[in-house]
Amino acid sequence: MRISDGVLMGGCRTAHGSWVIAKFLEMRYQHIELNEDHVPSIAGTTMKVAELVVEQQAYGWRPEELHFQHPYLTLGQIHSALAYYWDHREELDRDFRRRLERADGSRSESQPSELIERLRGQGRG
Repeated sequence: MRISDGVLMGGCRTAHGSWVIAKFLEMRYQHIELNEDHVPSIAGTTMKVAELVVEQQAYGWRPEELHFQHPYLTLGQIHSALAYYWDHREELDRDFRRRLERADGSRSESQPSELIERLRGQGRG
């Protein structure tokens, strides 16, 4: 198999001994780009695919509601982001879990601020 002009080419021999050439289109997401950290975001915006997916899952929003909440995004951009998520779900879910674990670890390691300590001392925290 080889890639030629964004198309994966491959071949196989039939039962009669002749070759069949097959083309498999490379999956592309017109509205999705990866930043330098390989985090997928919606091209031309600061919206990460993960942010949109979290909103969809947390609130149960359909693409039309996501569009209402983010009118600067087109429905095409929203559908592309959701398609990207579903096509890369395992990888992105792993990344979500890793980030949550890191945030939880940072939160538990950080020292409370002076304000929080004073409020606790006054019975407010």
